[in-house]
Amino acid sequence: MTATTAEIKRIVAEIEQAQSFLVTSHESPDPDAVGSSLALANYLTARGKDVTVYLSDPVPDNCTFLPMADQVYGEMPERDFDVCFVLDVGEFRRAGKAVTGNQRIGRFINVDHHLGCENFGVCNLIDPKASATAALIYRIIRAAGDEVDFPTALCIYTAILSDTGSFHYSNSDPEAFAIAGEMIGKGVNAWSVNENLYESEPLQRIALLALALSDLTVSLSGEYASVTVTLDMYQKTGANAQDTDRFINYPRSIKGVQVALFFRQVDEGLFKVGFRSKGKVDVAAVSASFGGGGHHNAAGCMVRGTLAEVKAQVFDRLEQMR
Repeated sequence: MTATTAEIKRIVAEIEQAQSFLVTSHESPDPDAVGSSLALANYLTARGKDVTVYLSDPVPDNCTFLPMADQVYGEMPERDFDVCFVLDVGEFRRAGKAVTGNQRIGRFINVDHHLGCENFGVCNLIDPKASATAALIYRIIRAAGDEVDFPTALCIYTAILSDTGSFHYSNSDPEAFAIAGEMIGKGVNAWSVNENLYESEPLQRIALLALALSDLTVSLSGEYASVTVTLDMYQKTGANAQDTDRFINYPRSIKGVQVALFFRQVDEGLFKVGFRSKGKVDVAAVSASFGGGGHHNAAGCMVRGTLAEVKAQVFDRLEQMR
């Protein structure tokens, strides 16, 4: 029995025994965070469990079509929970203080696919080879001997589609395709999901993208390229951090670029840096050198300084670690 199989069995036992569940994920949730959370919530609800989904930041507009998205709490309910599932966070702190410091939660279960994820739960199902956290939710449901109903299938498919870059990324493994195919068999409409995720863009997002691309920077070697979003850009367009999803794909698409970067200002003198590699460069190692983390091909960290200083530090570090 593998470690992940044993952990799944323990999680299934926890689901059997407990009645009240809190499901949560990281701040600024992406479609895998939302999709895996809602997939689990729909599944547990179908099993007659008492389920609450809490996210510290709002559900992104492109995920509001998912079942139970309109039932997500933005404030932590004042009540007790037997179990809290913490999904896709990488680090426990990313679940937010309302979760990490909550004394009314009985036990934490950690489900994640980030490399080097912390073991903070009574159960820690961590598989960096999984295409998405939603794939791990699928494994739990199957291990319990249950079928995946349509609402759960829609959430799982959406999460896997997004986290594999519509099956463009290297994490598009046989399991990802197999699960996606099974979800289509459950009635999921691939075109409808694609339309909701990628072809229903709010105007402010496109305006923000135009400003971000105006700061496109390519290294002298042509191997690294970046785009930037500042607080001033949010103010000019009326957009917010949720509108920046997939911006990093634009520098990544440039011929010859091996690593794409996205500099997103989160406060005065503080930038969140996202990395995407085409495989040649281990960006998890680059990110770790700044105190961050992630996968070989996708990682992130926080760096302090002016935009010029942060860019110089990050580009220099990439050159040093070639």
